[in-house]
Amino acid sequence: MKVRYLAVGVALALTGCATQPKDIAPAYVSTMGYEKLSCAQLQVEAQNVSAAAAAAVGQQEQKSRNDSVAMGVGLVLFWPALLFMKGNGSEATEVAQLKGEMTTIQTVSDAKSCGIRFAPA
Repeated sequence: MKVRYLAVGVALALTGCATQPKDIAPAYVSTMGYEKLSCAQLQVEAQNVSAAAAAAVGQQEQKSRNDSVAMGVGLVLFWPALLFMKGNGSEATEVAQLKGEMTTIQTVSDAKSCGIRFAPA
């Protein structure tokens, strides 16, 4: 009986964990908003998106670490700690959106030969 409860708890815990930012796929972002920008304007936009992405990735990493700690405590010591796991939320959506914007900016930059490159995380 205890094994069954443990198995259910593990299954719930694994589905509730926040995703690591590196594992979040970029969202689709149309190139239309960027095609009319000059290379200088694209560079400014790239810097803004990069700064926002760094902040969002930091928040998502913290959320993932907190969920990992809650899962460890919940599985080993105190199962109600599993209730404190938050899973993915608006932070993961923001990371996906910003990754998509970075991909789109780089695509437009390549088409215009602007030379904008984002360093891998």
